[in-house]
Amino acid sequence: MSRRKRKYIKHWQPDPRYNNILVGRFISSIMQRGKRSVAEKIIYDSFDIIHERTKKGGLNIFEQAIKNVSPLLELKSRRIGGANYQVPIQVVGERRQTLAIRWILAACRSRKGKKMAEKLADEFSDASNKTGTAMKKREDTHRMAEANRAFAHFA
Repeated sequence: MSRRKRKYIKHWQPDPRYNNILVGRFISSIMQRGKRSVAEKIIYDSFDIIHERTKKGGLNIFEQAIKNVSPLLELKSRRIGGANYQVPIQVVGERRQTLAIRWILAACRSRKGKKMAEKLADEFSDASNKTGTAMKKREDTHRMAEANRAFAHFA
């Protein structure tokens, strides 16, 4: 019998306002205790805040932020001959977006003193300009992968 977990295909629902699957995924990630309407309000308010500040579309800034934060490499721990090695592997497809969404949300939740919509708007703006906490997480991950490039042959 196989030791691998079974891979389930997820069918993401697009959001109601923009009919965008990526925004729908972000809404599902930010949602807590099944309160989808609250999560949608937070996202749409952050898009409105971005539009007021930059006069660009909030959706464009959001997509640019996700694209900038998406990692190219990540580390996987492999046990070989009694030793654990951090092996760098390429990140492909849906996993890139998942990590980007996770890192942006973690960066927003670590900020203090503002409403969630304002924190999200700030983080989207920072990420689209290639600054901020989520971009720092991406750079740290890439730096670690470069440092462990010697173990790439274990992949």
